[in-house]
Amino acid sequence: MKVVLFCGGYGMRIREYSESIPKPMVKIGYRPILWHVMKYYAHFGHTEFILCLGWKANVIKEYFLNYDECVSNDFVLKHGGKSVEMINSDIDQWTITFVDTGSSACIGERLKAVQPYLEGEEYFLANYTDGLSDVPLPELIDFHQRNQAVASFLSVRPSQSFHAVTAEDSGIVQDVAVIRDTDTWMNGGFFVFSQAFFDYLEDGEELIDEPFRRLISCDKLYSLKYEGFWSCMDTYKEMQQLDELYAQGSPPWTLWSNTSSESGQLPYSIKS
Repeated sequence: MKVVLFCGGYGMRIREYSESIPKPMVKIGYRPILWHVMKYYAHFGHTEFILCLGWKANVIKEYFLNYDECVSNDFVLKHGGKSVEMINSDIDQWTITFVDTGSSACIGERLKAVQPYLEGEEYFLANYTDGLSDVPLPELIDFHQRNQAVASFLSVRPSQSFHAVTAEDSGIVQDVAVIRDTDTWMNGGFFVFSQAFFDYLEDGEELIDEPFRRLISCDKLYSLKYEGFWSCMDTYKEMQQLDELYAQGSPPWTLWSNTSSESGQLPYSIKS
């Protein structure tokens, strides 16, 4: 399946980290989070990517045009640096389509802009490109197809430390609880779409608001609950946490390098 990646937003909540690069290019370890997301999909055999570009699109284009395989792969250096032999490769099998979808477009408009590149695809995948997970992707795809859904997405537990408040209209508080301990689920940003989704998405609309409400009204929207690892990168603090996980070695989302994923022993819990 082709993978649509939304890479065009301003990333205002993490602008304190850098105003010179788009959010998907913020690094986790040696590589930007965009690369980590793409490696995740490639691990499951999905290597055709469509990048919906916008703000600072040139930074993303130049990164891949000048991609250095040596940064994250083993290699052999010979003849005083005149010859480099790669032992393995990251992106040799990838096909990446770069589409400028406008610096101020909403996500729904970005998806609409790349519709011609999805012609003939019965299903396609999509991602916000600001979150990482170890969710077994085939489970999400099978869930979507089994339910004959038009759109499906991953639901995850909130990772923030906010408190959820239950109160009467009068203001009397009935309960205060850490939001992670409540029965609250949120959109994790991992999507599976059927081609029919474009029938529910009109020009100028956001991805979630109007189209999803239309799908809800006809029981064509599904969500798979996942209690395994998931983390977003909305803030500088969250970026630091992901970077620290990477520095510790074998972070949970790097299924392509974790031996546990090869043996099929993934630490996940899924609720249909």
